[in-house]
Order: sequence, then structure tokens, then C-alpha cells
Amino acid sequence: MENQKSNSNLKAVVAILAVLLVGSLVYIFKMTSDAKEQLTVLTTTNTEKATVMKDLEALKATYDAAIAENTSMSGELIAEREKVVNLMSDLEKSKGDAASMAKYKSQFFALQTKLKGMTQEIEGLKKDKTILTTQRDSTITVLGESKKYNEVLVGKNEELTKTVEIASKLTVLNLKTAAYKLRSSGKQIETEKAGRVDVLKISFTIAENKVAKSEDKTYYVQVIDSKNNVLGEKKTASFGDNSLVYSFLTTVKFENKTVDVTQDLPGKNFEKGTYFVNVFDNGELVSKSSFSLR
Repeated sequence: MENQKSNSNLKAVVAILAVLLVGSLVYIFKMTSDAKEQLTVLTTTNTEKATVMKDLEALKATYDAAIAENTSMSGELIAEREKVVNLMSDLEKSKGDAASMAKYKSQFFALQTKLKGMTQEIEGLKKDKTILTTQRDSTITVLGESKKYNEVLVGKNEELTKTVEIASKLTVLNLKTAAYKLRSSGKQIETEKAGRVDVLKISFTIAENKVAKSEDKTYYVQVIDSKNNVLGEKKTASFGDNSLVYSFLTTVKFENKTVDVTQDLPGKNFEKGTYFVNVFDNGELVSKSSFSLR
């Protein structure tokens, strides 16, 4: 009887121990599973955080490169890059839980999308700039060619003007001087003796010129004796910085045809020797000759 009671107690203890063992095993298994699950979640979260950080770093580098191109959108790009930098700072401080990671991912995709749009706009600006640069270069080339052509035209016009000026100058020919003695009857007798001379007759011809203007032309005649004295009126005319002492002036009406000019220069006590006669057109010597009295 006692043996049966002892066996029953032993069985009860064994049963209790078995239940406790099973319970312990179940608890240990659950704890192990929970730890593995938490480790898996933590590992996954850290991996996601690192991935998002890497993506943000790449996005920042892309912004840096775009800003370095110094386009008209640099200001906007800098502002967007600051958003990326701030997001990286927030991500670094975060615990990396699922909710936070979802928020950071969403913000990353928004910034990435914004960058794509701005990149397309920058590319459009680059194309426009290239077209404008090409058009500007073409315009500069055309302007350069036009400038050269105009310079050639100006040169030709200047040459033509000079040619016309030269062609329009009147030519004075056949400058001659003769000495005469006047008789009481008014008759003039040519002589070469200085003591008998009463008047010098000076003559010259203005050649025909179809290019020159029809106008009144004034010539200054200068007669210098053998002692370097200017005969006649001895008046002075100024031409810029130069001045001229002349014997007389004569005004001729020129109408493109040949004109003969003759004028007397009266005087007395003419010196023996060689005389020089010069004809000036506005200070420019256009003809000269000489004669002698004995």
C-alpha cells in the first residue's frame, strides 16, 4: 500500500517537472525567436539608413556638379542642395525606425525628382546658349566682313576723291612776261633795256577742264627783281600758317573752257638782271618763269 502511494507521488513529481521543462523550452524558443526578429529588424533598418544616406550623398554630389557649371539657375540649385544637406543631418541623428525611414525616403525621392526637372531646364538653357553663341559668332563674322568691305569702299572713295581733286585742279600754262616802253601816243614798244621799261605785261593761260567747277578763280602774281624786291602792290595774303607778299591779284571767271589772262604791272627804275615771276592759287605755286633786263 505504501509502495503504491510512493509510486503515485513520484509520477506526480515527474509530470510536474515535465510540464515545467516543456514550459521552459517554449519560453526559451520564444525569446530566441524574438531576439532573432529584433536583430533582423535592426539590421534591415541600419542597411536602409545607410542606403538612403548613400543616395543622399550622391544627390548632393550631383547638385555640386550642377552648381559648378555656374548657370543662371545656380541660386535655385544651391537652395535645393541645402535641403539635401539638412536631410542628411536629420537622417544621421535619427534612430532609423520604419516610420522615419519612410519619411526620409519620401523626401529623398521628392528632391531627386526636383533635380531631374532642374537638370532638364539647365540642358535647355545650354542648348539655347549654344544657339545664341553660334548666332553671335555668325553675326560677328558678318559684321567683320561688312567692316572690311566698308573699309575697302572708304578707301576707294578716298582715292576717288583725291583723284577728282587732282583732276579738278586748274592748270596754268604759258606764263610769259614782256617789258614795254610807253610812248606819249600810248603805243607800247617792247624792250629789254631796264632803263627804258615803263610796264611789264604778264600773261598766262588757264587750260580747259571739264571736271573743275565753274567759278571765279583768283590768282596771286608775284614779281621779284634781281635784288629780291617784290614789285607792284606788295600786299600780303595769308593762307593758314603761311603768308604771301604779291605784286597783284587777278580774278578770272572760269567756265571749264580755256581762258587767256593778261595784266600789266607798271613801274619805274627797273633794275638790270634776272626777274622771277610766280603765280599762286590760294597759296599754292602753280606756275613760274623768269626773264632778264639789261
